[in-house]
This record gives sequence, structure tokens and C-alpha cells, in this order.
Amino acid sequence: MKRKLRYGMVGGGQNAFIGAVHRLAASLDGQIELVAGAFSSDAKNSQTTGEQLFLNPARVYGSYAEMAEREAALPADERIDFISIVTPNFLHAPVATTFLKAGFHVICDKPMTLTLKEAKALREVVRKSGKVFALTHNYTGYPMVKEARELVRSGQLGKILKVVAEYPQGWLLDKIEATGQKQAAWRSDPKKAGASCCLGDIGTHAENLGRYITGLEIDELCAEFTTFIPGRVLEDDANLLLRYQGGAKGVLHCSQISCGEENNLNIRVYGTKGSLAWSQEHPNELKFCVKNEPARTLRRGNGYLSDAAKKFTRLPAGHPEAFIEAFANIYLEAIAAIRANLAGKRGGPFDFPTVDDGVHGMAFLETAVKSAASNARWTKFAKI
Repeated sequence: MKRKLRYGMVGGGQNAFIGAVHRLAASLDGQIELVAGAFSSDAKNSQTTGEQLFLNPARVYGSYAEMAEREAALPADERIDFISIVTPNFLHAPVATTFLKAGFHVICDKPMTLTLKEAKALREVVRKSGKVFALTHNYTGYPMVKEARELVRSGQLGKILKVVAEYPQGWLLDKIEATGQKQAAWRSDPKKAGASCCLGDIGTHAENLGRYITGLEIDELCAEFTTFIPGRVLEDDANLLLRYQGGAKGVLHCSQISCGEENNLNIRVYGTKGSLAWSQEHPNELKFCVKNEPARTLRRGNGYLSDAAKKFTRLPAGHPEAFIEAFANIYLEAIAAIRANLAGKRGGPFDFPTVDDGVHGMAFLETAVKSAASNARWTKFAKI
């Protein structure tokens, strides 16, 4: 297929954060173009956003339902190929379902749905549709995260014994949702965010990162949720202990009231032969230790790295690549899968989070919420 793919966006209007990030990432490799959108539940906001993005006004819609119907009615050489969903959590499932049933591929922000029940239902829709569904757990797109995964897969860490994943932030130390701050308002509202604020927003990234790198599956966990800020409904801090299948143990901490922290997602993996450590705020470096040898710092862009890391590297060593590029790597792989699907080919294997990862993420959240509600009792991982 010798053309750019056409896509539309639901959400991401004025004053939204993640929509602009998606648009930057999606455009980075010149593979796709934004041609349509329903950017806000406020029709005026949607139209204004469309104007700012220089879109045809006829393809800027007042609702996602109208968009799906009208785009599906366009000729095949005009309509969108896929939709990018960047709304608050409560809209992910209905928007994705609507577009899948209308015949479109879907790239969706995380967490995938509000509940595990919704996630399982959406998985069935995806399977029946035969369409590509990608979930933007974007931290798995970093080259040095992929290098970490290869170190584990190749056995250089030996048997994994312990995983420590952290994601502290400090932006919700004040009750800014009461001032009308849009991003805080919907994340702290259970009707829009779901049963969790902190763990659902950022803790799911930490858990997904550990699972992606190690391949370990959680057997049971205990979770403690705390709401430190008076008047806030959902938790702003979460601490979890994990027991993995096969015997490994894990610690997961996430917080949005940690003063001085920005986006300090980091992970440490310890095995019988070695260990590794990676930090999102220093993403071009990976610490790698072999037992009884000096610690090494592996750096992105060098020839000694695995093919998996090299594949997702755009710049030579010493030229930093970071958040937008990692996001773009998710889009790049999803786009390759969509191209193969449109050509009637299987293709792959492709390296991006799928609907199954979305179901797993919601099972993780449901299990943690259940444990926290039972005074941090050890709780078996929900069936998926």
C-alpha cells in the first residue's frame, strides 16, 4: 500500500494533554495523516480544534457516533483507516466498540476500559471484527526497555527473583481538581476514571512495564490505597506487594502526592545471574549488572545492543530520544499491523500492546481494588 494511512481522533481537544502527544507521535515517521476528528463533547471546542489543525470542517464532528457513521459512508479511498481514542477512561469502551463495529481499526489510550467486565466484552468485539486494536502503554516503546526485555529473554539475568517498579509524581499534592484543573478533575472522578485514580492512571504503567520486560504473571497481590488529600474521592497513593507465578516477588509503588517528583517511573529486576535498572527520566541508559562483575551502563544507539533495541532507534548515540519517540514506536508497529491487515496479510510479529494486555491491565486494577477494600488482604489475580 503506497500511501499514508488516514486516521481520525476522538478526544484531544483544546486544553487536553495526551491528544497533542498522540498527534505528535503519530506524525513523527510520516506514515499517517490526521483527516477527521470529534475532539470534544463540546461541538464548538471540536470545531475550533479542527480549525487549529487545518482539517476540512466537514470532517470535524460533534460526536463520535456521528463521526463513525459518516466516515463509514465515505468512499474507501477517502474514509479513515483507523481511529485514535484519547478521551477520559469512561469513553474508551463505547468509542472503541462503535468504531470497530463500523469497520475501523483502533488505537486506544490506557487503561482500556472502566471495568474488567467491559474489557472482556471489548476483547470479544475486537476478535469478531478482525481489526487491529493497539493500546498505548507507551513506555514499552523505549529502545532501552526493549533491550531490558531481550536481556531477560536471553537468560542473562538467570531466574528472576524480584521486580521493583515505582511511579511517583507530585502534581496532586494540592486539591487542584477543585480549581477546575481539567486533567485532575476527571482523573479524580470515579464516574470518569473508574475505581482508581493513582493506580489506574500511572500504576498500570508500572505493572505493564514489569510484565513486558520479565514476562512474569501475577499470581496474587496485596494492595493498600491511601487518599491523603481531604475531600478527594479516589486514592492518590498506592503500595502493592506481588507474588508472581513461579515464585518471584514484586513491589509496586505509585503516588501522585510525592513532593518534588515529576514522572519518575523506574524499574529494577533482580535475577540469579544479574540485574537491570531503568528510569523513564533517564531513558537512554540501562544499568546492567552481572554477578561478581562491575556494573555496566548500556546506552541507546550503540552497536552492541540487541536488534530489538536497534529497530526502534532513530538517532545516533549521544542524541537523546525520549517520550515522543517511544510513543511513536507504538504507533509505528500498530500502523505496520494495520497495513498488513488492509493488504489481507497476517504479517508480524508486531511489538505493541494489544487488547489482551488491556484485559490484563483491568484484571490487575480489579484485583488491587478488591485487595485494598479488604484491608490489604492477599487476593488472587482476577480471572481473564
